Amino acid sequence: MIRRDVLATLAVSLAVPTLGHTQQPARLSRIGVLIDGSEPHPMPAVLKATLAERGYVEGRTVAYDIRYADGQPTRAELHAAELVRGGANIIVAHFTPAVRAAMKATTTIPIVMAPAGAPVQTKLIASLSRPGGNVTGLTNMAAELGGRRLQLLKDINPKLARVAVLASSTDAFTTPFLSYLEEAAASGGVTLDVAKVSSPDEFEQTFAKFAAGKADAVMIQGVFNSQRARIVDLAGRHRLPTMWFDRQAVEAGGLISLSANTADIYKRAAVMVDRILKGAKPGELPVEQPAIFELVVNLKTARALGIAVPQTVAVQADHLIE
Repeated sequence: MIRRDVLATLAVSLAVPTLGHTQQPARLSRIGVLIDGSEPHPMPAVLKATLAERGYVEGRTVAYDIRYADGQPTRAELHAAELVRGGANIIVAHFTPAVRAAMKATTTIPIVMAPAGAPVQTKLIASLSRPGGNVTGLTNMAAELGGRRLQLLKDINPKLARVAVLASSTDAFTTPFLSYLEEAAASGGVTLDVAKVSSPDEFEQTFAKFAAGKADAVMIQGVFNSQRARIVDLAGRHRLPTMWFDRQAVEAGGLISLSANTADIYKRAAVMVDRILKGAKPGELPVEQPAIFELVVNLKTARALGIAVPQTVAVQADHLIE
């Protein structure tokens, strides 16, 4: 046998596994995604794209189980329990109700908040620097932005005197959300008309009361983002300007939103997922705060409401919807 035949035979023997020894596939990581809102939602696509950039191949090295709670805490708990039973290696939870549902379902599987507001105050974590337990992730500083949101409403309407607040009676985030807002309202001479509701069935009556009470604007708690279409319709009917936590709501016809940049949060959550899947302990990973914020104003809605958005606000906006 000449030398090239020996080399060819050796190459074939190395390329083909020997009998009785199978090649082991790469480990499949199962990522559960629990979203408090409704489909469609931008988070899954950003999460998948970011993890793909970091070498994860869907169906081969990673599998996703995506669940939507549609703003219903009981549904969130059912989905969280199903994700645990389905063998999730990690759960990415969007908003406080989803994080709480995941925590109820497991104390061992890592949970990444993507995001959750005021997580220390709502007792999701021990501290931002050392969250402890099986939870880490990102906060969106939604409560802390309450004063800035009120100021923007005053910038748009210098005569602003009464702001209605659509708040949740079931979300743990409601307490810190209102606390920051009440402090800002007291110092700014604004009266708050707070309505805590437990179901979208209460929206119609609540907005009628806001209008009857001569509210100058309505601030919407982020947990109601999934109900944006219905709320935008009600606000339009009652000619009430709305301040949101959600850019999509402004694109759908709300007046204005100020929030952390959600795409950036979802990307950073994916990086945290990667770190945990590679061995990092969630309780030792500091909770991250947002680095990018965005202000969105719908000028078309403003015109329909007879509002002239001042240039001082327009120049601050990251996005003006015409």
